[in-house]
Amino acid sequence: MEHKQIRVLIAKPGLDGHDRGALVIAQALRDHGMEVIYTGLRQSPQQIVQAAIQEDVDVIGLSSLSGAHNSLFPKVIEELKKHNAEDIPVIGGGVIPYEDIPPLEKQGIHKIFTPGTPTEETALYIKRILQPEQTSSLTPPEKLAHIGIAVNSIEQALPFYTNALGLRLTGVEEVASEQVKVAFVEIGETQIELLEPTDDNSPIAKFMEKRGEGIHHIAVEVTDIEERLRHYKEKGISLIHDTPKLGAHQSQVAFLHPKATNGVLMELCQLEKEEE
Repeated sequence: MEHKQIRVLIAKPGLDGHDRGALVIAQALRDHGMEVIYTGLRQSPQQIVQAAIQEDVDVIGLSSLSGAHNSLFPKVIEELKKHNAEDIPVIGGGVIPYEDIPPLEKQGIHKIFTPGTPTEETALYIKRILQPEQTSSLTPPEKLAHIGIAVNSIEQALPFYTNALGLRLTGVEEVASEQVKVAFVEIGETQIELLEPTDDNSPIAKFMEKRGEGIHHIAVEVTDIEERLRHYKEKGISLIHDTPKLGAHQSQVAFLHPKATNGVLMELCQLEKEEE
């Protein structure tokens, strides 16, 4: 089935007089095969929505450097609703503080792209929301699987979690590939994983030699771990494991390098599928 060309309206709302960034985005979207309509500088929300409807666009992209995004972006959403055109997704970019992003998304902006975001990310996001069947099926991690805590002795550490905190022990096992013994303690929808080294040369033992006992890693639950690792590698994200390895509970696991995650060791964890 042949898909129609994606049409994107790029607009500069308000009194912002600089459009270099908007023009760069417009060209990047054209390079991805999209048709781009640029409305020019100093457009009102009414003018932007009117142009979007007249041009029958699939997406509206707003750019703001003036600091008026908190006022102008939601006004575009309001105008779309007035014209029964709220089905047109609106994305935004420019000089927008991170703390402003959640309120803008709550008011209807699909996504905000901050300075430094590769232009390709914007194009891929648009394709993902409009042509999901043609793009990667990767979804955000589903939940926090567990928090890994390195301990010298599970036997000594466990009573605090089970007695003092009153949490439930769900299992203890040995993971030969990592030279570690693990105990899982349930807390809400996630777990705490206590990690005791079984060999002095194991990664956990070496970790504790440098830092002592404490938080070792966080694990997020994902699907399609192999595809995800390929995707991260293509994006230049540093990995410790290029392919998954066997973890606790017969899960497939892989670690991202801490330099890609601001110093936090992060584990991807795909749980074994239950037999129907």
